[in-house]
Amino acid sequence: MSREPGGFRSRTNGSGGYTNGYSSREGGYGGFGAGEDDYPRRPSAERPRPSAERQRPSADRPRRPGGYGGYGGFAQEEEEAPQEQRPTSLERSRANRRSGEGRPRSGGSPNKNYGPASHQMEEVLKYIRQNWDFMTSENCVPVEVALKLMDSSSLGLAGQYPTFKQTHQDMQRALKAIVNEHHQGFNSSIGTFHKIQSSLQSSQTRVRTLKDSLTQAKAHLSTTKPELKEFATSSQNYDEMIQVLNIIEQLQLVPDKLEARISEKRFLTAVDILQDALRMIRRSEMEKIGALSELRTYLSNQEHSLTDILLEELHNHLYLKSPYCEDRWKVYAQNQPKGEGVERGQASARARRLYEFLSDLDTSEPMVDDSQRNPEADTFEYIRLIVEALNKMNRLDIAVDTIHERLPVELYRVVEKSNNEVAQRHPSIMRAYAARKEGKRSVAAESDELRSGVLTDLLWTLYARFEAIAESHRVVYDVVVGIVRRDGIRDSSSNPLTRGFKELWKLFQNEIRSLLHDYLATDSDFGGRSGQGKSTGGSLYSRAPRDRNKRMFKLSDMDTKATELAEERDSLEFILKSSVPGLVSDAKIPEEVTNNTSSNLDGSATGHRLLVEPSVFNMGILLPPSLDFLNRLKEVVPSGSDIVISTLHSFLDDFLVNVFLPQLDDTLNELSDKTFVELDAFQEDPQWSHHSKKPIFRGTVKFFTLITAFCKMLDNLPHDQAFSQLIITQMKTYGDKCVGNFKAIMARAQPKESGDLLKACAAYAEFETEIGDTLGELFEADKERTAELIDREIKLLLAEAEKSPIDQHDIIQDKKTIQTLCLLYTSMKWLATKVVQLRHISNRATDSSKPQIGNQRHNRRWTFVAESRTEGTAVYLPLNQETAGQLDMVVDTYRKLATLVHRTLHTNIRLTAMHSLSSSIKTTYTPDSPLSDPDPAIQALTTTLTAYEAELSSYLPPTQFHKVLLGLAQLVDTHLLTLCTSRIKALNSDGCRLMQLNILVLQQNLKNIVEEAELRDSALFFELFSGGADAVVKRAKECGKGYGVGNGLFTEGVVKGLLRLTYGERLRNERREVGVAAQRDLEAKELEISEYMY
Repeated sequence: MSREPGGFRSRTNGSGGYTNGYSSREGGYGGFGAGEDDYPRRPSAERPRPSAERQRPSADRPRRPGGYGGYGGFAQEEEEAPQEQRPTSLERSRANRRSGEGRPRSGGSPNKNYGPASHQMEEVLKYIRQNWDFMTSENCVPVEVALKLMDSSSLGLAGQYPTFKQTHQDMQRALKAIVNEHHQGFNSSIGTFHKIQSSLQSSQTRVRTLKDSLTQAKAHLSTTKPELKEFATSSQNYDEMIQVLNIIEQLQLVPDKLEARISEKRFLTAVDILQDALRMIRRSEMEKIGALSELRTYLSNQEHSLTDILLEELHNHLYLKSPYCEDRWKVYAQNQPKGEGVERGQASARARRLYEFLSDLDTSEPMVDDSQRNPEADTFEYIRLIVEALNKMNRLDIAVDTIHERLPVELYRVVEKSNNEVAQRHPSIMRAYAARKEGKRSVAAESDELRSGVLTDLLWTLYARFEAIAESHRVVYDVVVGIVRRDGIRDSSSNPLTRGFKELWKLFQNEIRSLLHDYLATDSDFGGRSGQGKSTGGSLYSRAPRDRNKRMFKLSDMDTKATELAEERDSLEFILKSSVPGLVSDAKIPEEVTNNTSSNLDGSATGHRLLVEPSVFNMGILLPPSLDFLNRLKEVVPSGSDIVISTLHSFLDDFLVNVFLPQLDDTLNELSDKTFVELDAFQEDPQWSHHSKKPIFRGTVKFFTLITAFCKMLDNLPHDQAFSQLIITQMKTYGDKCVGNFKAIMARAQPKESGDLLKACAAYAEFETEIGDTLGELFEADKERTAELIDREIKLLLAEAEKSPIDQHDIIQDKKTIQTLCLLYTSMKWLATKVVQLRHISNRATDSSKPQIGNQRHNRRWTFVAESRTEGTAVYLPLNQETAGQLDMVVDTYRKLATLVHRTLHTNIRLTAMHSLSSSIKTTYTPDSPLSDPDPAIQALTTTLTAYEAELSSYLPPTQFHKVLLGLAQLVDTHLLTLCTSRIKALNSDGCRLMQLNILVLQQNLKNIVEEAELRDSALFFELFSGGADAVVKRAKECGKGYGVGNGLFTEGVVKGLLRLTYGERLRNERREVGVAAQRDLEAKELEISEYMY
């Protein structure tokens, strides 16, 4: 160390010096002992300080070398203090920062970061700064300070010399303590220095020796020796022979290595081994060795075999034949159970493994085998490995051509495999449809959940495989494009090696179109198309022709466990393994694949086996998975292919318009016509309680079920208004059929004289007639207007009846006809309500019948087509504003027909009562004796009304039932009074009692039908007759005009007619004077009535 703590430099010689940090005297550094750490404090505050004005020596004076302590007169003889140099300004500044300047010596606490020695030094320095600060200045002259210490005058510092000396001793003790504290580090540094010095010396020795050796070698090499040339030639020949032997030895190991690498699926390493072996064995020096001919032939054959193995492995992973591919396609199949680590989300949120692979794909460098993991664990990496291996073998063009050639066959096998799997999962459904095929096939409109389950299972299984196959082809496409770009074969956009996806899309399109057509077409027998149907034509004894689409036998029917077969199989595998290593052991086909392949022969030669009966209703099941597959296929189609993604759905547009729409029209017409023409179409449905609160037609239930089935299907299709228009047309047709049925019921057997063909009850109820309008107001009126409208209706009916008398053909009394009318009303109301619930204006409605600009049609049609509907979703008919208006017109037709039927029932019961009363009222009621029974006609009327009421209450809702009977009692009362006043010419007391009995019976019957039904006016008429002429005149006198009856039926003429009936017996008396008196009295009474009612 060059500097000691406190800024003092140690001397290198003198009595107080030391070497390597150790003192030569006892006691350590400077000869001072370290025992006393506590020394008495000096009264620095009381000690006189040197005057500030004291003249200090000039800084220009020459200084004595040695610094502090250089003046030897102050040291003791026993111990000479070492000379100390004056500290520099930098050291003093550091000392000032460490010492905590400004604190008194006795009051400052030691710094906790220092040891005891450091603490002592800090105390000493602090004391020097407090009392001897002038000696720390740059301008301090030691000699001048020494002289002052020797000066005992008042201006000198001789009185402070002991203090100065004590401070010097304290410093020496502090330095000694520091050295004692840190001497171990000093010793270590000395030992390390010696080791470094020894290493440098040994290195110098080795360098000198190496230099001498190089000099000697140079001298030896510069000497010429002719015999070495022969040795070099012989050595070269021997080297060549050894190399040939080494190559032969390496070639002998190639078959085992190659088979091992092929068995481990390390194809890149296998290709490297094979190509290296072929390069070695095809050298000129190796051609002359005849012993290698068999190995040369083996390697040449192995090159072709390895190519075949690679192609087979590539197809196993492209078309999901490998067991490592099962989880990959099941991820996209909604019908498959999800195992551990297999997740399925919505297509928009699902992270494809394909994206991860493509994002990490780097084809700028050739791929290298990874021996640490199973190459088939990641099928995409495995496909890349195979393609890279084929490219390394210069077989990439052959591989691409082979993929294109085998693509149709492989996809056909995928479809057949999916068919067989689904058929095995649903054996009971397959047997049920097989049994149905034996009989006459019928088109069913009912929602067949079993059929839906089979088709959904088939489609999700098939399309999941298609999607996984498309991903595999996308991997092949991207890897090939990367290889083409890396190797610079040709422009990747036009290279035939990258043409694969367009062909794949064409085959996908053909398969989807064939699938849709097969499960929709109904133009041929179900079993015949699948190649499994039985011929029903021909004689019973004639020989049935063989179905040439069926295979006569199948290899899968043999006993695979037979001993002979097992021996032959083992022999064949041994031959193949010895000639083509790796082909048999590595390209094993699972049993399920073999079985599925053999079972493909069960289908027809021109198409796939159908699992369910074809029907137009299958479209709603087939299309959503197809669209979902096409939408997800957009994410897989590479951007560099020739496929225009926006037109992926165009072939479905053509299929729907050109194939499905005509077939839908034919099927809908067929099923609707069947609903219309069935014998029980207009009969009560036995299961009406499952659909409605009141009985309805069976045909209506079937028709609406048919419409609902079509609406469910259309909801899963594009909302093309051409489809909706077909349904609206059938709704309109059904409404017309119901209107025709109503007119047929209401038709008269023969027309009236006026030419009317309808019964009066229907003619009066028609719209835009005075009675019909009144009924419309009456059914909608409140209680305040009800009485007024009832009176108006009664007057109109009586007026019409007077104008055109009612006959038997104008009314309906048949019970079945009444039931039919009630069912027609409830059916139309129910159907109208249900059809309104189907009304839905869709925001994705299109109309294929109207041309649209560009691709707008496709975008609007397919963009918002969602997945298949879930159970519980409301069924609706997708409409636009135009078709919604047409549907509203159809609903209005249903409601008008229901209203017309309701009004007809209303008028029919009135006309029935009016016709019965007209038939029962006679002109003379003068029986000779009292009668205890009412008239038979009145009894028949009450029976008719009771039966009518029973039918109406059973089939009509309560509100409509009460509207049919509304005002019936008033009509009967008014019409009966009118008939009595206009027809009865003779009446005696017994006849009056008979009429009162008739009125009582009729009134009681009406009360059972209508609440608070009373025949007041009719009863009043005969009550007044019983009271005699005086009672008639008295009521006229009391009530005046109107006779106390608010409806104005008791006019002056009616009252006078009643008065004449009371005088009838006297006027008809044989005695003339009695008749004359009665006539005179009658005239007087009439004058009174005229006066009272004026």
